[in-house]
Amino acid sequence: MPSSMRVMELVHFGGADTAFAARELPRPTPGAGQVLVRVLATSVNPLDLQTRRGDYRDQLTLPAVIGNDVSGVVVETGPGADDFQPGDEVWYLTPIFAGPGTYAEFHVVDQALVARKPAQLSHVEAAGLALAGVTAWEALVERAGVRAGERVLVHGGAGGVGSVAIQIASALGAEVVTTARARDHEFVTGLGVDTAIDFSAGDYVPQVRALGRVDVVLDTVGGDTLARSPEVLADRGRVVSIVDIPEPQNLLAAWGVNATYHFLFVSPGRAKLAALGRLVDQGELRPVIGAVLPLPDVAQAHALLEGSVEGRGRPRGKIAIAVRPLDEPPHRTTS
Repeated sequence: MPSSMRVMELVHFGGADTAFAARELPRPTPGAGQVLVRVLATSVNPLDLQTRRGDYRDQLTLPAVIGNDVSGVVVETGPGADDFQPGDEVWYLTPIFAGPGTYAEFHVVDQALVARKPAQLSHVEAAGLALAGVTAWEALVERAGVRAGERVLVHGGAGGVGSVAIQIASALGAEVVTTARARDHEFVTGLGVDTAIDFSAGDYVPQVRALGRVDVVLDTVGGDTLARSPEVLADRGRVVSIVDIPEPQNLLAAWGVNATYHFLFVSPGRAKLAALGRLVDQGELRPVIGAVLPLPDVAQAHALLEGSVEGRGRPRGKIAIAVRPLDEPPHRTTS
């Protein structure tokens, strides 16, 4: 096994074109209760864009390896890490801002956060589902408590979290409404949406209210979208927002419908991954991968997520990073 590893390191806050540099760093060694994973795939999330821009500069010191999704293979275990053995295919979400990230060939993690990769998912698909899937699960199940028969509005249904949230809400037996551009309506309908609303063609609020009030809103956009959520909520409705709020919001209208608000900064956990894996096994959940780029092109992946590569629009679903060659012989699966 090599003693060093290739990483793409964040060396400057700012634009994607100058932010990253390829480096060789020492390969980490697992400590007590930890496993060393050969990273086969990771992905790019909006959190990565915010980190790169410097929104969380107080949370990390440059240079730093960022990234939070992993799908790969266990290659070494530390003392007491008995849940896995070398060769096991695994996936996980790392703790946010709690150590080196996943734009790297190897990563060390506490085994308690790791789950066996669902056999039906490729490593690219698993990496694309980890953070987005755990976020959507925690938002809809653990925070909002979505129940069968309720009406759920998912803002940004064609995006990474939105495309997963639609499938989870549908699997829970909810009626699903989403906002998406007209060109994405066929796509989101195929994920399980009952009604798609073109937010770019007019005010979404009267269009939603024409269907009836909604019990749950999942906000993946922020700004006016969050501030106007009470206008579509049923009495005692719930709003979950995954977007940070740099400006004060007037949420007085929420008082009028006895709304409950949750602001979610996701936390990792094996149980959430296991729940997602069960939905995958049941055929009710499949991650959507809009693009796959190699690790050296992580800056391009960031630009693509921002919708700024040669005027191209943002792809549907997730942008994955293939850290190791995808034509490597498959590893043993123990799921």
